[in-house]
Amino acid sequence: MKYPALVPGILRRRYKRFLADVELADGELVVAHCPNTGSMRAVSVPGCRVWLAPSTNPARKLAWTWELIELPQPDGGVALASVHTGRANGIVEEALLAGRIPSLAGYAWLKREAKVDGARLDFRLDDPQRGTAFVEVKQVTLKERDGHGYFPDAVSERGTRHLETLAQLAAEGQRAVLLFCVAHTGIDDVAPAAHLDPVYAETLRRVSQAGVEVLAYACDVERETQRPVAIGLGRALPVSLQRELAASSPVD
Repeated sequence: MKYPALVPGILRRRYKRFLADVELADGELVVAHCPNTGSMRAVSVPGCRVWLAPSTNPARKLAWTWELIELPQPDGGVALASVHTGRANGIVEEALLAGRIPSLAGYAWLKREAKVDGARLDFRLDDPQRGTAFVEVKQVTLKERDGHGYFPDAVSERGTRHLETLAQLAAEGQRAVLLFCVAHTGIDDVAPAAHLDPVYAETLRRVSQAGVEVLAYACDVERETQRPVAIGLGRALPVSLQRELAASSPVD
């Protein structure tokens, strides 16, 4: 997925969930739309460099959209994290259509936003030979102080309901898949965040034993002269359903 010509800035603060103050290179302070309704735990760090997408649409209230943030890592490097949760489904759809997720390749038809018993899952895949697969996508950006990735970054009743829907499909003999789209280049594995949402963690463990498949894939960010120009799904990552944040690893 290609980005528009992104503009760098420094994050000053995120507030009212959907707003962020960003200082551009010339010192101008702009208000950017923050397309993320979650807690943004560990990815809303004032003083870090961020990347904004500009808009020339006169009907828009805000001319900027916050896309990415650069986060310092313990090894001295910098990781990129996508804060735009609306990008995850597009990234996964692109990978599905290109056959870049081997276990989900080979289906003839793809439908977005599949309705299932009052719920809505992200994708339905159909094929005369392979049957039907339902896929729910969750974006992962939380890297805790133990160096591992976790989901969710706050209590997610909606996420738990999605797990129950997937479990019901699996019980009916349908293929049901939870796919973690890991949009943080410093994360190399994923676990349920029992320290933040123990109900979600326990539900995930239960439904995985009941036939729900759990996958995780990393996002790769392509750069040209340091500017991010594209993001896409890359390598598969391990999922550890039993790992929990150690008590010796304090959380905020």
